[in-house]
Amino acid sequence: MRVGVLKIKAQLYCGDELAMGPGKADLLEAIVREGSISGAGRAMGMSYRRSWLLVDSMNRCWRDKLVETVAGGGQGRGASLTETGRAVLAAYRALEAGLAAASQQESLTALEAMVRDAPLPPVREDA
Repeated sequence: MRVGVLKIKAQLYCGDELAMGPGKADLLEAIVREGSISGAGRAMGMSYRRSWLLVDSMNRCWRDKLVETVAGGGQGRGASLTETGRAVLAAYRALEAGLAAASQQESLTALEAMVRDAPLPPVREDA
């Protein structure tokens, strides 16, 4: 999320692997809306393989799976968030909201007043 000149991106790691970040949270929300990993991937403009790899990564990083799948099409098939998946998504979105609220401090206002609208051109080494 961007707050003025500040960009806040909360990322939670499991070892060296990204367990949750803004894109993975968006994917979980898309799975809720679309009811499948492939539908969620399409809605987000990513391939099924990419979306499946992200879900696999999340399922491996958390103590309990975040996404449950039932193979095939039709009634009762597809993907849904587990209870843990819903809890992780809610907690992550709450963390983002808290970070956005914390960014509204006077120190950010002071920094914003000192930053340029755009960078100056690079200094040439031979000048």
